Amino acid sequence: APSVRFSPAVRSLFDEPLAIAVQGLGPRQQVTLRMSLQDETGELFQACARYRAGDDGELDLTRCPALLGGSFSGLEPMGLLWALQPQKPFWRLVKRDVRTPLPLQLEVFEGHGDPPGQLLAQAQHERVFLRDGVRRVPVREGKIRATLFLPPGDGPFPGIIDLYGTGGGLPEYRACLLANYGFAVLALAFYGYEDLPKDMKEFHLEYFEEAVNYMLQHTQVKGPGIGLLGISKGGDLCLSMASFLKGITATALINGSVANVGAVLRYKDITIPPLSFSAKRIKVNKSGIADIFDVLSNPLEGPDRQSFIPLEKAECRFLFIVGQDDRNWKSEFFAVEGSKRLQAHGKEKPEIVCYPGAGHYIEPPFFPMCAASMHLLVGMPVVWGGEPKAHCEAQIDAWQQILAFFCKHLSGKPSGISNKM
Repeated sequence: APSVRFSPAVRSLFDEPLAIAVQGLGPRQQVTLRMSLQDETGELFQACARYRAGDDGELDLTRCPALLGGSFSGLEPMGLLWALQPQKPFWRLVKRDVRTPLPLQLEVFEGHGDPPGQLLAQAQHERVFLRDGVRRVPVREGKIRATLFLPPGDGPFPGIIDLYGTGGGLPEYRACLLANYGFAVLALAFYGYEDLPKDMKEFHLEYFEEAVNYMLQHTQVKGPGIGLLGISKGGDLCLSMASFLKGITATALINGSVANVGAVLRYKDITIPPLSFSAKRIKVNKSGIADIFDVLSNPLEGPDRQSFIPLEKAECRFLFIVGQDDRNWKSEFFAVEGSKRLQAHGKEKPEIVCYPGAGHYIEPPFFPMCAASMHLLVGMPVVWGGEPKAHCEAQIDAWQQILAFFCKHLSGKPSGISNKM
């Protein structure tokens, strides 16, 4: 009887590759594989692919290309994961509780029919977020609302603060995946969580300074400085922190802006206004999905120049990760202008890594691409950009770039990580 073989067999870290094979098929037998993942809210994600077994009746996804007619085609060992799509429109895969796994189910069906033929085999696998020994420590000190992840061992460890974007709340999944590689990572909420502000009207950099000082003073965090990692709105907050606060050694932005966006930013007697925008520049397609790419004004022109974050004040290294198909805003333009500004002030040129075909939400490896979802500030679904295969490849490489960047600038040694990917 046919059977499914996973490697690792029972569970694997979410950002690690998963090898999939089916044994016991007939020579050159045609089958359809369907992968299902259910998130914590019960929403279902699925991908399917059509295959032909080898002459020996074995189907190894590292050697057998997917045939036309499924969610993807070609030699794609991880295709059944990166091609997962929500069955509910505009739904994005987010892991809320990192202490529990995400369950995968793989089904093998006879033939290439639609609907699928007879079920031949099925198997379950768990994708986990916390490596054994990683400690999850809720932090409620002063005003700070955060979760600290500490790697196994005695420490101290290089420290990173991790910020997400306009979704608010306290996403922990990227921070805990980073901690698996030997970093002490603080996932920091900044609005829409517990007693923090409910909306994005204004932010006070003193709150973020408190978090930086918490990390710098922590016995498990190795100084003299820490790293910052931010995506989207979290990116420009990281830039502001690096520009005004002490103790920042390395800052990585994923599709971030070099202008302050969406809310007034205050620090002591300094006020940075948000970049202006025009809702008239929103384009809505026939399906009711908005394209907001042209909504923001140019931070190089007129009064909007006041929203440009003075990143030349920063005393740290920068890495800009750019999806060249980002439809949220002009990430590549922002990265290039940030680089020009740094160099014009005699600062070191930042690293800029651009990914053709990658959209806005560049997540850790093997998160399925979110093409469109609800935008809290726009109040309707927006297109994020990206082409699934290119976006998946960008996520794998960007993760390597981020890990290597922080290894180099926070612990002063190259990362021995690439062989795990």
